Amino acid sequence: MIRLIATDLDGTLLQPGGVLSDRTRAALHDVDADVVVVTARPPRFVQDLELTGTAICSNGAMIYDLTNREVTHAQTVPLDVVRKVSEALAEVIPNVGIAVETGLEVLSEPGFQGFGPKNPHRTLELLDHVFEEAHQVVQMLAWAPDAEVDHMMEIAREAVGQHVSVTHSGGLGLLEISPPGVSKAATLESLCNTRGIGKHEVVAFGDMPNDLSVLGWAGTAYAMGNAHPLVKQACSNHAPPNTEDGVAQILEGLFKL
Repeated sequence: MIRLIATDLDGTLLQPGGVLSDRTRAALHDVDADVVVVTARPPRFVQDLELTGTAICSNGAMIYDLTNREVTHAQTVPLDVVRKVSEALAEVIPNVGIAVETGLEVLSEPGFQGFGPKNPHRTLELLDHVFEEAHQVVQMLAWAPDAEVDHMMEIAREAVGQHVSVTHSGGLGLLEISPPGVSKAATLESLCNTRGIGKHEVVAFGDMPNDLSVLGWAGTAYAMGNAHPLVKQACSNHAPPNTEDGVAQILEGLFKL
């Protein structure tokens, strides 16, 4: 019996452009199970989707109550670690730019250009100013122009993996860096424990390397048809791509909707 659905957003639940289709919205409404969004996105993004329930945001660093629109839990990277990691990455990744997600906004140094117009961030004059103004850091972002992100992730993990967790969502040269031990799966497991739900009662959907922890933990896991090669390799079950409402198609079959 499936009691909880854990789904990524971009490239998984949402169609291109961040659109939640009518078919997918209906499927999520009609299933007899908890629905938990598990995303790298911060709460301010998911609140605009008009979903209810729970969202695990910033790759597991935050839990957000979609119904009441409030953060119920946050794990942070200590500022001394943020500084140490930034310095270490600057030594091994050419032209790397650093930004930090505070949970309320993204603050970046001028060299960080990893976001497009739909992902605004506030650029400060110096990286030191970013550190001074950030009241907390739930996620670091590292961006290098034209970098091959899988290789960049390997370099970063070797350089700073003892201090933080490093992954990516497929963005060009963009790494997502979380507090040590924090992942989508760790937070989802904790949430399931509080609800008395075992991992064998969870079905998960994802498309990028930052979803691998959840896909590996859940009792049933689906890689999207458009997923990263590492994700397809890790999952024996494959859903249709997000452009074809792949999550909705699988849920309709599992729950006989």
